Amino acid sequence: MPRFDALLVTCEHASRAVPRAYAAAFAGRAELLASHRGWDPGARVLAEELAAAAGTTAHLGEVTRLLVDLNRREGTRATFSELTPPDAREALLARYHRPYRAAVLAEARAACARGRLLHVSCHSFTPVWNGAERRVDVGVLFDPRRPAERATAHAWQRELARARPELRVRRNAPYRGVTDGICTWLRRELPRGRYAGLEFELNQAIAARPPRAWRDVRAALVELVLASLGR
Repeated sequence: MPRFDALLVTCEHASRAVPRAYAAAFAGRAELLASHRGWDPGARVLAEELAAAAGTTAHLGEVTRLLVDLNRREGTRATFSELTPPDAREALLARYHRPYRAAVLAEARAACARGRLLHVSCHSFTPVWNGAERRVDVGVLFDPRRPAERATAHAWQRELARARPELRVRRNAPYRGVTDGICTWLRRELPRGRYAGLEFELNQAIAARPPRAWRDVRAALVELVLASLGR
């Protein structure tokens, strides 16, 4: 398993909050905000525990992705949803999107200047999509063209199969690790030999398990990341 010198933890869809200035646009949308479209249930607590275990602080999104999606690059349709007020887009980019990415990039650049950086972006996904069950419990997303990411993803899958054989762990599922996202963006901004960006995608059914079972899954993921830091 590759070893890294520092850890960067992010969670772009940590919140379903709607600032008061935009409350009218979301009137009657409480159910949608609570769904997978509004945020990533379970992702925030994993991010916070990863960061605490490594002695760092997680970068956490402050607002619902339905307002502005921090995991999508500026200038794409996916950055905003149908509920985003069109005349608020520039203000949302200036208040949330750009500062979030600037803070993440600044920490990443500083860490890469000192050594090898492991970035873990925490997300979750709905168990059923378009009527079909997703047969994945934990997805590990990465760029297969990058040796350090590929080797780390394979090692994590192997170690989780040993430690938690009941979990269905898949690489680059239910999404591909090279589509638009914060890791894809940072790969372009940082030295190839110093940066490795991987994503945990958790089935939201896991976060809905009894507290002890859910805690045990998080503990297994934290252990993987700490092992990649040589701890």
